[in-house]
Parts: sequence; C-alpha cells; structure tokens
Amino acid sequence: MKILWWYWLVLGLVLVVSELATPGGFYIIFFGLGALAVGVLAGFDFAGPEWMQVLLFSIISVASLAAFRGRLLQTFQVDPQAPSVDIIVGETAVATEDLAPGALGTVELRGTSWSARNDAQTFVARGARCKVTSVEGLTLHIKPEGAV
Repeated sequence: MKILWWYWLVLGLVLVVSELATPGGFYIIFFGLGALAVGVLAGFDFAGPEWMQVLLFSIISVASLAAFRGRLLQTFQVDPQAPSVDIIVGETAVATEDLAPGALGTVELRGTSWSARNDAQTFVARGARCKVTSVEGLTLHIKPEGAV
C-alpha cells in the first residue's frame, strides 16, 4: 500500500484535533504537526519513499516534542503549586477567638474561617480586626490592626 500525501494530512489533522479534545498533556499535537509536515513534504515530492516518510515523521515529531513541549507547558498551564491565595495579603480579617502572641487559632476572612497564627507581640482579642501579613499553606499570618 502506498502512503499518499493526503493520508499524512488527514492523520495530522486527526491528531491535532484529538489533542484539543483531551486535557493538556501536549504530546499528541507534536505527532500531528509531524504528520502535517510530512504530508506537505510528500505533496511536493520532497519526502521520498514510504520508509523515508515514516522516518521523517518520527524524527520531526520527537524532535519538536523535545524542543517545544516544555515551553508550551510553561505558557499554557498554571503552576498547581502556586495557588493565588497570596492576593489576600493585606486584607482585614476578624479574630473568631482570642489569640496569644505566636498562638494558632481561627479568623474569618471573606466569610470563611481560616487557620491563623498571631505574628504580633501583642494579644489579639476575639472580634478584633487583623491584617493578613503572609500566607503559608492554608494558614494566615496575622497582626492586629495598627501593630507594626
């Protein structure tokens, strides 16, 4: 069976569309682009016999995967280790219990109860307003309003 140039184009389009239909691992798209490249080369009679087309497909696909996948992942995927809770630094929370200096307790922020550590050298009374100074995991580090 002779591999026609448009077979490569159809295979490439199917692979690219299947990458779009799956959650982003960014593997299949490079094989789709390799098939499209071989299809174009075969269409202009630059790809040679079938064995050369398969070899070109393999080389182009694996080389583009190795060269571009990392950059593609950095561009399109969010780092799951860097949640956007740091945007609450500087906001005001309300202590839901008394917190001694360095103690761990709870505060309410945006209608949600959070674990909090009192980083100030002063006592924080229940109901007192506190500023969030930093976030460590799911624990807020707080200081009472007006504390330095």
